[in-house]
Amino acid sequence: MEHLITPETLKPHLLQRENNSHKGDYGHLLLVCGCQRMPGAAVLATGAALHSGCGLVTLHSTERALQAVVDSFPSAMLSEEPGHFFSILPENIGKYSAIAVGPGLGQAPETLKAFARLLQEAAGKGIPLVLDADALNLLAAHPDLPVPAGSVMTPHLGELRRLTGDDSPAAALRLSRDTGYVVVRKGFHSQVITPDGEIHMNTTGNPGMAKGGSGDVLTGLIGGLLARGYPAARAACLGVWLHGFAGDRLTATRTAEAYDSRDLISALPEAFRELY
Repeated sequence: MEHLITPETLKPHLLQRENNSHKGDYGHLLLVCGCQRMPGAAVLATGAALHSGCGLVTLHSTERALQAVVDSFPSAMLSEEPGHFFSILPENIGKYSAIAVGPGLGQAPETLKAFARLLQEAAGKGIPLVLDADALNLLAAHPDLPVPAGSVMTPHLGELRRLTGDDSPAAALRLSRDTGYVVVRKGFHSQVITPDGEIHMNTTGNPGMAKGGSGDVLTGLIGGLLARGYPAARAACLGVWLHGFAGDRLTATRTAEAYDSRDLISALPEAFRELY
């Protein structure tokens, strides 16, 4: 069954903030993103996560990526990878509400081993994940790796083809049913597909968002919403709508040509305001 993602479908499920509350009440997201060669992906994912409403965001990445994040988003907490790419797990995985992994990660052999351990730890502790970019490429090459229930995959069409051999909506539906994960089939009017066969069609977004880094922003945003306490399907639906609305506002004010993926982060507050 198909549904449209609109403000009317999202507003009844929005989480609210209590006056007598603190940062620990709103979830803690772990981002495992970036490497020495691709630090920008970590910056974009972290910035979006910090604009998602979750209480705490920790980035695990390499020195260059961490320094870039400190310069751009000093409220993020840091976990340093000693090498040039992901090879060790952050300490105390169990303290995180959700994990987002993949943008700028690379596919080194050491990264594959660390990624497998991360999935095992998260599955054992029941921590949901958002998987994007190189996390999906690693899964495509190693489909036996375990992914925790309640997780979200966000493939663009090329990544979906690598995962299933096909990039059609039907392939995404089979992937969701076979794995039990929510699948975000990214593109114009992205689709959020759930294991029970529901297809939620986004109503925001435009070709101006077809620029490098837009997906990294979406990963951080959905990860933050998962950590905030939204179930996987709602986090995905809310994330794609907010992300697309931010792009629509930027296209209306700057044209589709003259903004980049980092500008999407600065437009997220207006998207949230539209709903709240």
